[in-house]
Amino acid sequence: MAEVIVPLDFASSDEAFSMVDRLGDAGTFYKVGLELYTRAGPAVVSALATRGKRVFLDLKLHDIPNTVAGGVRAASELGVELLTVHSSGGTAMLEAARDAAGPGTKLLGVTVLTSLSASEIEAVWGREILSIRDEVGRLTELSADAGLDGVVASALEASWIRRLVSDDFLVVTPGIRPAGADVGDQNRIATPAEAVRAGADYLVIGRPITQAEDPRQALEAVLAEIRGANEETP
Repeated sequence: MAEVIVPLDFASSDEAFSMVDRLGDAGTFYKVGLELYTRAGPAVVSALATRGKRVFLDLKLHDIPNTVAGGVRAASELGVELLTVHSSGGTAMLEAARDAAGPGTKLLGVTVLTSLSASEIEAVWGREILSIRDEVGRLTELSADAGLDGVVASALEASWIRRLVSDDFLVVTPGIRPAGADVGDQNRIATPAEAVRAGADYLVIGRPITQAEDPRQALEAVLAEIRGANEETP
């Protein structure tokens, strides 16, 4: 059954935990990203764990293998459940990350950021992009072959990924927007129900929840949509 991860994209731990309090027991899984981790450090991860919350540490590690292995090892010692590295870091880096991960930490390869369009990818990689789906598939297979536990990709590619990997390989989808919500800086988006039907295991949903007038009500509406889609999915 697909689950929701709420990003704590705030400038301070006080703001982050204010949101955790507002969501109450409806929010069980939280993403800590670059801004909050840089400002608040490992303490924010420990504090979430103390509250019984699950943590997705989204640092998108991308460096030489030894450096990434050290970062993965440190994150595992914090007890994070999910941790990201860039799939484009290459096989040696991915395998070093895999070997450094503790038994309770699952590694996700970041394929193509959901904020990127085909033209932006072409500018970065210096070649024509005929299909974003194929690029995501290539990086997914690289991640799977290196022994990672899953990937991060848009819901638009999730069903394609499901054809390439085993059933226990995780697919985490950002860029989720309920129908009618502001798309913000995302280019490749889907509704929660669409992501579930496409085969996503975790849906990362931020602003539609955290910037809502009533965040808990917004989260509960998303959870209801997911339950309905899960019931429809064989």
